[in-house]
Amino acid sequence: MARGGNPIFNGKNFRGATQAPQTQQAQYGGQYGQVINGQAPQPGGMSSQQLNDLYNKPSAGPADTGKMTYDDVIVRTATCLGMVLVGAAVTLAVGMQLATMLMVVGALGGFVLALVNTFKKQPSPALILAYAGLEGLFLGGLTRVLDGMYPGVGLQAVIGTLSVFAVTLVLFRSGKVRATPKAMRFFMIAMIGYAVFAVINLVLSLTGVVQEPFGLRTSVEIFGIPLGVFIGLLAIGLAAFSLIMDFTSIEAAVNAGAPQRFSWTAAFGLTVTLVWLYVEIIRLLAILRGND
Repeated sequence: MARGGNPIFNGKNFRGATQAPQTQQAQYGGQYGQVINGQAPQPGGMSSQQLNDLYNKPSAGPADTGKMTYDDVIVRTATCLGMVLVGAAVTLAVGMQLATMLMVVGALGGFVLALVNTFKKQPSPALILAYAGLEGLFLGGLTRVLDGMYPGVGLQAVIGTLSVFAVTLVLFRSGKVRATPKAMRFFMIAMIGYAVFAVINLVLSLTGVVQEPFGLRTSVEIFGIPLGVFIGLLAIGLAAFSLIMDFTSIEAAVNAGAPQRFSWTAAFGLTVTLVWLYVEIIRLLAILRGND
């Protein structure tokens, strides 16, 4: 992978990308003549029609050679997002008390599987789909709670997430936004700062030092605007740049001829980022609605 890609891709083993299945030509050679090992077919080994079919065969593409393609990434990502929707539908359909319990299970289980999938050298489709399902439980429960308090924020968050994804993809495809080394350094510094704030905010909320629903995000104001608005905008910007990192990593993997199985890694990276983006957007909307 290229430097500057999503950290989820770092350390993955792309060896074996060139160890593709035999092409159609090699298969013909093994059956009718000696094409294998650079030897020309024997004159008597193939009929003229078979020779004509052999040389008219198109070159093997990435899908034929077991290499990762953009279509693979799209299909795997759609599958992961489908699992997220299934998990969300469960928490939206059950009673509120059970939904809350499932939300907690989804949050904790999703966090654990996110770590497992991130540090796993080879992608595991089962674990990645399990992660997506657990995150669906968490997002469904979170949406149910916040949408109950501020009707409409769930749908607004979905639209906002899709909009940010679409705009980011267009900017990346146009070449106007790239994960440059300088941008990566800024991203890492901002992420460390955001992580430190999130940990402090969580500790203060759990210990009861701050009683507000969103902790320091709503208890502290700057010029009459909740701190959470500024933090939320920063987090959404970081999540959007993380999408750029995902796209950069996917592009590099496809160009490098990475094995097809790593399309699951790409789908996992995109799912993680989209889940994070949705959480930040719905939280920001809830803070804005609560400040009305």
